[in-house]
Parts: sequence; structure tokens; C-alpha cells
Amino acid sequence: MPPAEPQATALPLASLKVLDLSRVLAGPYAGRLLSDLGADVLKIEPPEGDLTRKMGRPIGAASSYFVQQNIGKRNICIDLKAKGAADLVLALAAEADILIENFRPGVMSRLGLGWEELSKANRKLIMLSISGFGQDGPERKRGAYAPLLHAEAGLIARQNAGMGGELRDLTVSIGDTSAALHGVIAVLAALRHVEHGGAGQHIDISMLNAIHSMDDFANLALDGEWDASHQDRFYRFWDGPEGVQLVIAGPVAVLWRVFTEAGLIAPCDAASGCRDQPVDFQRRKIAEFLLSFDRFGALTDTLDGLNLPWGKVRRPGHDVFDGPSINHCGVLVPVSTEQGEEALTIQSPYKYSSLNSGVQRGACLSAKGKDAGAALGDWLGYDTAIVEDLFENGILHKG
Repeated sequence: MPPAEPQATALPLASLKVLDLSRVLAGPYAGRLLSDLGADVLKIEPPEGDLTRKMGRPIGAASSYFVQQNIGKRNICIDLKAKGAADLVLALAAEADILIENFRPGVMSRLGLGWEELSKANRKLIMLSISGFGQDGPERKRGAYAPLLHAEAGLIARQNAGMGGELRDLTVSIGDTSAALHGVIAVLAALRHVEHGGAGQHIDISMLNAIHSMDDFANLALDGEWDASHQDRFYRFWDGPEGVQLVIAGPVAVLWRVFTEAGLIAPCDAASGCRDQPVDFQRRKIAEFLLSFDRFGALTDTLDGLNLPWGKVRRPGHDVFDGPSINHCGVLVPVSTEQGEEALTIQSPYKYSSLNSGVQRGACLSAKGKDAGAALGDWLGYDTAIVEDLFENGILHKG
């Protein structure tokens, strides 16, 4: 008898338990992705709350930023410095498949929750540690926030070489998100190892290493070929009709050839006043051609007809989420907090042929410490009396 087809509501990681001790972005984003894939992610939040509860638009006791990184997780509030707290976390780790943390290297060991203690509690546990410069390197004790790593990785200087002016950070935290993505990949590979009889693993993800590994221009720096003009070699930004700006794939020479061969721009000749087709002349003529259209849609129809890939420069805010693919792909998902405040969050991009994934429409963000009773009952079999005793002893905290 052939195996039954998986249900469309089945989630690929539904059997996994994840203990998320991380804060801010790199670790929480990794936990959010695992949650979207179906894992039971239990976020352990400190009594003072995750720093990102106060970042972004306030939504009840949280923020839009916090919602985006933590929707779908259950929440338990533990004072990790309280007497007996390490024992509770070790008990939870004994039932977990994965543990995520992004403290500075050495903090987990000082709390009695280092890899030595955790692996003794659960030989199959996979521990994901994300830090700026690695767990055992010479700079392991340095603080790590995305702008610092962007600077160290050369991204800020490279951006400035192309744009000029004052040095500015990138407007997306590549240092955190690249480390989170590589962390999830490493975790899934380690799960495969464990499923085939191998031991659990402590995974060390350096944010700096993650940035460099995703840098598709790293070879230019290694070959000593990087210069400020590289920014414009393949992609250039142009003004278009209706006040819209766009980027077109291809250097000026390629665009010139395509437009002139299509008869859209007159080729360079003696009558035009140019000599040997200088790039400044080509650039000026292309810019004039792009602005000759009355409507932006008419321009992009022409570019599509010439098979020239293009992108509209969308402005921060609703314009970014106004493209035709946004609704089709379900990029925005309405969710809420326990108090009923509504928010939109970003869906994870995974699409399966016969499996489900992602945060569900109408999902509710758990309040700080809300799931202590249910989670400890599910994971450890604790009854109400035991949970209340943990509250009385200052190990557990309410929101």
C-alpha cells in the first residue's frame, strides 16, 4: 500500500522542540524561522524583557519589531541568575532538540549552562551559539551589534566608496540575519547527523564569518580589483517618467547596444557630435530616452519587450509592499497581541508542494511569561503546584 500523501496543513518540523534563550535579532530570527517551519519554540525571556520590546511601533506590551522576530513562539520568563534557574533550564534542555543562544561567549558557562552541562543533560541536543567573532577566537569578548560587524567586514566602506559623503551604516542588519540563516542551515544539518545515530553538536556561528561567506564581491577584494567605480559596472540607477526611479540590469555599453540596435536611440555618428561613442555621451542619451516616456508603465513594457531586467526604486513605507507579487506571495500576514492589538508581520519565504509553513493568519503573540504553566506541563509534566513554587522562589516571573 503506497504511503499516504502528506496533508497540506502538515508542518515539516512539527515534532521538534526548540529552547530559545536569545535576544534582539540574530538568535530570535533563527528561532522564528524554526517556528514557521512547525517547531515548538519556547522563548525564555528575562524579567526585564527582551530589549526589542521597545523597538518599533508600540503594540501593547511589545513592539512591531518584537512581534516580527517572535510571533509563533511560546513564552516563559526566567531569571537565569536566580538560584535553581539553571536546573530548570537543564531540565528543559533535556527535552529539547535545539537550544539557541546569542550571549557573549562565556556567559552561558557562568550561568551553569555551558555546552559541557547541556550535553550531559542531553547527548542529542544541538546548541546554536551566535556571536560576533566566534566562541574561542582572540576577539570573542567583544560586543557585537550589526553596525560594528558591517564596519569590520568592509561593507560600510564599500558603500561609502560608491555613494560618498559621511560613513553610514547599512539599512538592514545583514550581520544578524546572515548569521541566523547560516545558523538554521547548520542546525538542520546537525539534526540529520543526530537522526542517523550521531551525537549532538555545539554550533559556533560567527557573525563576521557569516557576512564574509555571503559576500559575493569578496573575490574582488581578495584579488585587489575593488574600486569605487565597480558599483556602476553592472547596475545603474536612472530617473524615469512620473518621478519614478529605476535600476536596469546591464552596464551602459550593453544598454547602448540594445537600445541602438532596436532603433530606439540613434547611434553615435559625426552628426550627433560624439566621437568614438564616449560613455558620458551614451549615458546622457540613455537618460534622455528613459525620460521620454509619458508613463512609467510604458517604459517598463518597452524594457520587458527588450528582455532588460529592471527594478522600481520603492520608497520606505507602504510603497515597498505595494508590488503585485506581495499579495500573490502572501508576504504580509495580519497577527495580533494577547491584548488584541493588530499588526502586520513578514511571512517566511518557504513554499512547499504539499507541506505548510509560516506564521498563521491571525496568530497571537504570547505575552511575557504567559506560557509557563502550559509549556512546563507539556515539556516536563509539571503540575500547577510545582509551577507556582517556581514563581514563589523567583525563578519564574509573570509578564
